[in-house]
Amino acid sequence: MDLLDVFLILATFLCSLVAGFLFAFAIVVMVGIGTLDDRGFLRAFQVMDRVIQNNQPVFVGLWAGSVIALIGAVLAGFRVLGGGDWWLLFSVMLVYLLGVQLTTFTINVPLNNRLQRLDLNALDDARLQRERADFETPWVRWNMSRTVWSSLVSLSLILITLRL
Repeated sequence: MDLLDVFLILATFLCSLVAGFLFAFAIVVMVGIGTLDDRGFLRAFQVMDRVIQNNQPVFVGLWAGSVIALIGAVLAGFRVLGGGDWWLLFSVMLVYLLGVQLTTFTINVPLNNRLQRLDLNALDDARLQRERADFETPWVRWNMSRTVWSSLVSLSLILITLRL
């Protein structure tokens, strides 16, 4: 087993865990808290997001590790893989970095941060309803996009690993 194999297996594993995490949010977490009233929904999301924002070590390792392992696989594969295989791996990395990571840090995290700044106890029902609509609709839409891209990346990495 060479360095490319190690990075590829690690990238496949970690990117698959990220895809599963996003998928679970898409089909269970957001659906479940979606049944709560506006204040309950916003508070539940604040609490869950605070765990992540407080640099929960397993989450940070998973999220950052997926990026590092995928970049490592691309770098390790540069001299080992043939042109077509390397470009395929490079393309998968770009999809992950742009479709999952960039979307996360330019759309989902700013929405999360805005929500974290709200004092829910100080908001009336009409404002809670507006805040929820301004948060939930775009957050769910972009999380679904991240879920699709990360799932495609995971599947692609599995196929690349099996091919090599």
